[in-house]
Amino acid sequence: MPASRVLPRLAPFLFVLLWSTGFIFTKLGMPFAPPLTFLVIRFVLVVALLTPFILLAGVSWPRDWRVVAHVAVAGVLLHATYLGGVFSAIDHHVPAGLVALVAGLQPLVVNLIGAGLLKERPPARHWLGLALGLAGVLLVLSSKWGSGQFSLLGFALTVMAMLGMSVGTLYQKHFGGGLDFRITTLIQYLAATLVLLPLSLLETRPVVWTMQFGLAMAWLVLVLSLAAIFLLFWLIRQGEASKVSSLFYLVPPTTAVMASLILDEPLTALMLLGIGLAAAGVALVVMPSSC
Repeated sequence: MPASRVLPRLAPFLFVLLWSTGFIFTKLGMPFAPPLTFLVIRFVLVVALLTPFILLAGVSWPRDWRVVAHVAVAGVLLHATYLGGVFSAIDHHVPAGLVALVAGLQPLVVNLIGAGLLKERPPARHWLGLALGLAGVLLVLSSKWGSGQFSLLGFALTVMAMLGMSVGTLYQKHFGGGLDFRITTLIQYLAATLVLLPLSLLETRPVVWTMQFGLAMAWLVLVLSLAAIFLLFWLIRQGEASKVSSLFYLVPPTTAVMASLILDEPLTALMLLGIGLAAAGVALVVMPSSC
């Protein structure tokens, strides 16, 4: 099979695999830095690596500042709002399972918003797929939900993160096209850094520079903030926003498998059933209409 046909088939599953590792390496690095400071360091490193690469490649900067502004807004939503909300919610003692569950509602929200704003009208099997995906996420995360108390602010931050990713995906699809993906990525991380930097200065817990923190940061910068984001942009440009967002249903189950193998967390029969439901749901959404 030609490479031009293999890549579109494998790219969604590669994205899920890469994106899922982010939760593993975040868990490994979070004990050594407060959440927003953690993200600012990550974003600054991405900008430092990407800028000389763009200059050497001779990529031209967009002349229309309205386009730059649109890309920056998408970056604030996709990076500052989503990641900042997730990290801060966990810092406010919201159980990680609950955070993942709320974030897992993002594909459904994208479909609802996209149907109204982008005139995307998913067929009935897409809604069935989204329902199966949500059911799978609920099953996978049910055994992880804790009974600890958490603040209303923490839960609000979790909802904010989910909405940031949802609106950001649609905004990127509608307003972010046409630019070189490297320029798009640079603008978005610069915008996210400018938003989070003043907030990170309010955090008082110091950064503890350890080997584990360094390895976690390196993976999150190179694999998540560069490779996975480039792949996400490519996927968004290939199809409807609703199809791309449905891939996030597979992230919690994949993370559960990784956590079982790497972090020795239990993987139960209920979680395996949830993985199957989520996979079936995503298949219904992303399969070609002719199937």
